[in-house]
Order: sequence, then structure tokens, then C-alpha cells
Amino acid sequence: MAALLDASDLAVTGPPPDRVARVAVEGGRVVAYVYGEANAETLLCINGGPGMPSRRLREALHTLSLQGFRVLFHDQLGTGASDRPDDPSLWTLQRYVGEVEAVREALGQGKVHLLGHSWGGWLGIEYALAHGDKLKSCIFSNTSADTPTHLAEVRRLLAAFGTETLAMIDRLEAASQFSSPFYRAISTLFYGRHSSRLAYLAGERTDHEPVNMQIQTALWGPAEFSAIGELATWNRLPDLHRLNLPALVLVGAYDYTTPHSAGLLQTALPNARLVLFPNSAHSAFLDEPEAYFAAVTGFLRGL
Repeated sequence: MAALLDASDLAVTGPPPDRVARVAVEGGRVVAYVYGEANAETLLCINGGPGMPSRRLREALHTLSLQGFRVLFHDQLGTGASDRPDDPSLWTLQRYVGEVEAVREALGQGKVHLLGHSWGGWLGIEYALAHGDKLKSCIFSNTSADTPTHLAEVRRLLAAFGTETLAMIDRLEAASQFSSPFYRAISTLFYGRHSSRLAYLAGERTDHEPVNMQIQTALWGPAEFSAIGELATWNRLPDLHRLNLPALVLVGAYDYTTPHSAGLLQTALPNARLVLFPNSAHSAFLDEPEAYFAAVTGFLRGL
């Protein structure tokens, strides 16, 4: 059961949501935000990470409520305003699928449309395969369907920095020297180039939310460019033929979840189309907002 809260009790960036609620999930309670409460069609949005709050995605996508949609977000357990249990056993894909279902059941008002961005797309794929009967459609934004291909593509992008840089990354990751100034500098440059094309060309820094490293370590690992956690060998491409829902795949031309990965995802889905944003990186909703929102609203209204 979701208990209503006063939105002024929480530090919510941007316009206040119409509703803020705490929802009980395995391991604690999460905080959820509803924009456009009076609108009929609910879009359940899952943000990236893992281990990051929903603020950045909320700031961008809450405006879909002005287009006639009821937009639902939540801070995943361990992040943002949600409870932060110190329990590494909680950070599993299976538990996260249950968390999303608890939020939908409490606040979704029946079947929903799903939008997952980045890690939220991976979790969205898992949720859709487990609870496809609770969904009307899926939007997979700046994401992929298998880790091995994603890592190979990241390494291909890193190759642009030269063979010495690749060798340095391998050496530092093998030695777990993630706090090395060289490793941090490469990470900053890589994500600067591939997170927001608009910010990169303007010479501006792309700020990221603070990460709960206990979560990221369990699911991904401590390194940026290699994985040892639960997601290290994750691959749902062979299972996507079962997901016969209308689907939209969105990707930026400069995205680190690359057009190649997005193409594999779109091809594996029985009923999907792909939109490529030519001047965008991983944050197409920031780089080309007009085109991004036109694609999302066009898809949803077309259903």
C-alpha cells in the first residue's frame, strides 16, 4: 500500500510532482513521483545506474505530463529519497524486477507503458519478460540487450584514444587502481564525449548523480569499462522473441550504448522500430529534446 507524503518534505529538483508516495518493496520503501496525476495513460519510467536516483531523468521527462501522459518515476532502493539499507544481498536483478512491479501495482493504475533509460532499459527488459501482461508498450532508450556486445562496443570507442590508453585501462583495472588520476581522467573524457553531445561540444562538464557503489559493485563491478557483477554475462537477445509488445528503441549516434547494440535489440524484438538521433550521445533527451519527445509522444499516441 502506498502512503501519501507531502512533496515539500523531500528535496525534489524541478517542478513539484502532483503526488509523492512511499511504496513498500523487498528491503525497505522507495519514494515514487507522479506527474500529470489526472491523465489517463501512465508511462512508468526507470532511470539509469545502477545505484543512481531518478532526479536527472525526472528533470527531463516530467514534461511528458504536459503532453497528456501520467508519468511515474521512483528512486530505486538505496538511492535518492528512498531507504538505503546496508545489505549487499538485496542488489539482484530479480529483486529489482519485484521492486518495479510493486511500484506499478501501487501507483500505475493498471497496465502501463514502460520507458527504461540505460540500466533502466536492462531492468525494463527483465521486467517486460517477467510481467509483459502488465504492459501496453515498451520504450528502450539509450540501452542494449546484452553486456558482452556492450562491452565490446565500449572498447571499440575507447580505441579512439589510442593503444597506449587501452593498455593503461587494462593495467589499471587489473590492479584495481580505479582511483588513479589517469583512470579517472580517461573515464571523465570518455563519458564527457559519449554522455551528452551538446555539453561535450560546448566544453561543459556533464554532471552525474552520486552512485551507491554497493549497488553498482554487486550488479556491475567497481570498474568503468569491464564487469564482474551479476550483469557481466547478461544477455537477453535470445529471449526477446517472447516480447511481442509494441516497442520503440531510441539511440544517439555518439552513444556509448551504441547504434550497433540498439540495432541488435530492435532486430530481436518482434514488433519494434528504431529511431537514431544523429546529433546525440547517451542523453538524447538533452541533446535533441524536440526530436526525442516527438518520437516518444508519436509512438505512444500512435498506439
